[in-house]
Amino acid sequence: MDPKREMPKKNNMEHLIADRQEGIGVCGWILVSLSFLLVLITFPISIWACIKVIREYECVVVFRLGHILSKKAKGPGMILILPCTDTLIKVDLRTVTCNIPPQEILTKDAITTQVDGAVYYRIHSAVSAIASITEVHSATFLLAQTTLRNVLGTQSLAQLLASQEEIAHSIQAILDSTMEQRGVKVAQAEIKDVRIPVAVQTPMAAEAEAAREARAKVVAAEEMNASKALKQASMVLAESPLHYLQTLTTLAAENNSTIVFPFPKNVLESLGQKNREG
Repeated sequence: MDPKREMPKKNNMEHLIADRQEGIGVCGWILVSLSFLLVLITFPISIWACIKVIREYECVVVFRLGHILSKKAKGPGMILILPCTDTLIKVDLRTVTCNIPPQEILTKDAITTQVDGAVYYRIHSAVSAIASITEVHSATFLLAQTTLRNVLGTQSLAQLLASQEEIAHSIQAILDSTMEQRGVKVAQAEIKDVRIPVAVQTPMAAEAEAAREARAKVVAAEEMNASKALKQASMVLAESPLHYLQTLTTLAAENNSTIVFPFPKNVLESLGQKNREG
């Protein structure tokens, strides 16, 4: 993501929040003062209405008379509010899993498939998520559905089946660049299942079977050629004993192994008879 393009978006959001944080006016300050005075008069009973405990995975955006109290969200821990003038909205900062139901996709090669997926995101800026969009979770869900259909519509069925990880990364990048300015960080997008029509599965299976048979024939031809080469080598060795002995010497020198040398039986018998006669 280009940081130069993100800077104007961030500045626009800060200006929007700053505009909403303009002074509450004289009447507003009077109401705030009266609320603070009421807290002092009813102390310590009022302290229970002023103290709010925020969990570790949450934060709150505090509105004072309709204006955002500060540019940053508060929490986790204990915070103090004025019960009559302040309202707060809690925001969950944990990662949210968004399951995308099966979508009818028309691929680039005019094949209709059903694809479902999942998107994992979290809110990283509570102020932006509250001030810039009405329902951040619903918006992320609808945008994920639309992005899934748009991206997969530009791919063929073969590309969809072979490059699911790359397609998921492109979907994640598009969602993240769109929702970043609204305070949402898209961590991951996944394609869970691709359902191919039965009418398309039969020719695909026949094509795969034909490809496997072709590979088997190639392997068989290579094995036949190798066997012919071995046969020719054995014939050469049989015709030339000297070459046979040289080959045995080379093998023994390289691998340092024991070689069983075949020797004709009749030669051994003739040598035994000569030894007995001598």
